[in-house]
Amino acid sequence: MELYSHEYFMNQALKEAQKAYEEDEIPVGAVVVCQNKIIGRGHNQTEKLGDPTAHAEMIAITSATQYLGNRYLDQCTLYVTLEPCVMCGGGLYWSQIGGIVYGAPDLKRGYSTVSDKIIHPKTQVISGIKAEECEELIRSFFKKLRKK
Repeated sequence: MELYSHEYFMNQALKEAQKAYEEDEIPVGAVVVCQNKIIGRGHNQTEKLGDPTAHAEMIAITSATQYLGNRYLDQCTLYVTLEPCVMCGGGLYWSQIGGIVYGAPDLKRGYSTVSDKIIHPKTQVISGIKAEECEELIRSFFKKLRKK
């Protein structure tokens, strides 16, 4: 695998998702990359923080904007294990993120179930990177939850 490939950075997002899984959160992970450097990380923390907005993407966006000292992420790419929801899509719109690379589609709550216009028109979107691994982690989580 080539260093700094989409697969490399998605593996980093999967590591974040694994943290969420271990904390009994829906296992979604995200990293924001700028010039091949990870400048923001996040994983779902809605249960831990009691905050419905504490999605992996929102945490990673906040981390990246604080790192840059700038609210715009137009030179950055977000790697996330699951297609962003409408809320996260809105946050990504306002950050003017340069690119979004996601693993698994979210057929129930993904932004594209509502409208592709939720994402900024200049943002490039790539889907399906390591989709099977991303989907398997989520499937495994809900299977574990049903057994409880």
